[in-house]
This record gives sequence, structure tokens and C-alpha cells, in this order.
Amino acid sequence: MRKRTMAGLLMTVFLFVGLAGTARAGRKISMAVEFVDHAAAAHIALKKGWFAKKGLQISSFDNYITGIALAAAMSHKGIDVAYMCLCPAILAYANGHVPIKIVCGTHKYGYGCLVNPKKIKVPRDLLEPGIRIGCPREGSASDVVMNRFIDHFHLNRGDVLRQVRRMPPPNIMMAMKLGQLDAGFLPEQFPTLGEKLGYRRLADASELWPGMQGSVVVVRRDLIDEDPEEVKAIVEVTKKGIGFIKAHPKEASEIVSAALQAEGSRIFPVKMTSVLKIFQVTPAVIFDSLTRHMSCDVGIDPAGVQAVIDYMAKLGYIRRFKAEKILDLRWLHE
Repeated sequence: MRKRTMAGLLMTVFLFVGLAGTARAGRKISMAVEFVDHAAAAHIALKKGWFAKKGLQISSFDNYITGIALAAAMSHKGIDVAYMCLCPAILAYANGHVPIKIVCGTHKYGYGCLVNPKKIKVPRDLLEPGIRIGCPREGSASDVVMNRFIDHFHLNRGDVLRQVRRMPPPNIMMAMKLGQLDAGFLPEQFPTLGEKLGYRRLADASELWPGMQGSVVVVRRDLIDEDPEEVKAIVEVTKKGIGFIKAHPKEASEIVSAALQAEGSRIFPVKMTSVLKIFQVTPAVIFDSLTRHMSCDVGIDPAGVQAVIDYMAKLGYIRRFKAEKILDLRWLHE
């Protein structure tokens, strides 16, 4: 009888150990995104509960007004995972020395030049005296696209930059509405929203930089080292989110629209909310943005990332480095 009891006890212990060995330890993950529809896959995954179903414990999900703000936060706020534009991710790595790796993409393109059609008909009109141009900070993806615009249309860089006022995308939209700006270089969803308000898209990233990598998913190296299975799960969930956008663009747009509207009312001051109602990010805006002006895809071309690094180095924003130092794409091929 005693032998049976001991045998039963040992079996229970072995069973418990076996189960413990297969369960995910599950560290809490701090996640952040930019306040744009570039992170559509993450918003959808959060709404659908896909992170939780993979055993991922998302302790926070914060929105940042720009990629530059998110890049700065990564250096001191302990963000584990970020859905962000490639250019500020490169800045965070190269200048902020943030230990991150890019593990997959979320889309290509996703930026445009929006203008007041009464004042600006052709690119050279941006050089006219008195024209005021809005653009986010140096090194942002919108800024890099603006520089490609200057190169593409053979404009004088100094003359264009003298017309530029630096501010976040929502401020650019408000300034254009108030007649304080005549043009803006912006990330999606803002150019699409602007078109619906009567502004004109003068140029699109797909025209200025064919194959341009828009946004990426970055992960801190310590998470990769400590639990690569969790990183694998993040990539798988992102793939699922991108697949959902392609298969169900209408529902995807409704989810992302609701998420951005809710977040907008939280992150902007109360005095700005009445103005922001003019710029409602409706499902129709998100649908056009996701399906017409971005190519949603988790794939990444290392040569394309290297081209962005080289161009940012040419502009003097960073020192050149090899793309392989910031890329870890092993989970894309599993």
C-alpha cells in the first residue's frame, strides 16, 4: 500500500514538472504604438484577444503622438515591443543606443504630401515666397519622405527647408485648417483624411520611393534573449493581423477607427478635442488609407532597410551601419 502511495506521489510530481515545463513563463510585456493606422495589426490583435490567446501578458499598450516621441521613450521607459516607423527605429538604435531588433514589418509606404490646392498646383510651388510647410521632426519618416520629394522633383533643399515649420501631424492638420500652413508632409491616416476635407495629395511615398519600408515591429534584445518564443508569438500575431486586414478590410477599418478615436480623446488636451472633431478618423478614412496608400505586409527586404539607413546617413541624421545589426528576421521564415 505504501509502495502504491509513493508511486502515485512520484507520478503526480512528474506530471506537475512536465506541465510546468511546457507552460510559458510569461513575463509582462510593455507595448507601444504610434498614433496612426500603421499599427493596425496591433490594434486588431488587441481587440480580438490574440495576444492573450498566445499567452502574451501585455501589461501596457501606449500610443505616442509621433515616431520620434516613441523612439525617445524607448530609451528610458522600458518599452519591450513597439510598432513604429522604420526611420525613428533606426534613430533609436543608432543615436539613442537602444538595444532593439526589428523582427518583422507591418506595411510599406504610408506617407504623403498634402497641399492646399488653391495655393499649390505643382511641386515647385512649394518654393514660392510665403508658402508655409508643416513636417514632423528631423529623422521622422515624414521628414525623410520630404527629403526624397525634394530630390525627386529636383528642388533646392535649403529653399524648401526655409519654408518648413516642425510640428506633430495633428498640429499640421489643424494649422492647415486654420490657414496657418499651406502644405504638410504626413503619415497615414492624415493625408487620406485631408483629401476627404478638400485638400490634395501632391505626392505619395509609393511614387517617391518604390518599395519603401514603412513601419516595423521592434523588440528589445533582452526579451529576445530571455524568451524567443514570446517574440515568435508576437510575429505570428502580427502576421495574423495583417492577414485579417487583407481578408476583412471593412471590419479591420472599423476596429482601427474606434481604437484611434478612443485614444485621441485620451492623449489630447480637452481644449483640443472640439477641434479634433473636424478630423474624425472614420472607418471610411481608415479603409482608404489601409487599402489604397499602404501595402500591409510583414515581410522585410534587408536591402531596402539598408537603403533607408544609407539615406539617413547621407542627410546627416546618423552614422552609417549595416542593416544586419538591427535585423533579426528568423521568425519570418518559420
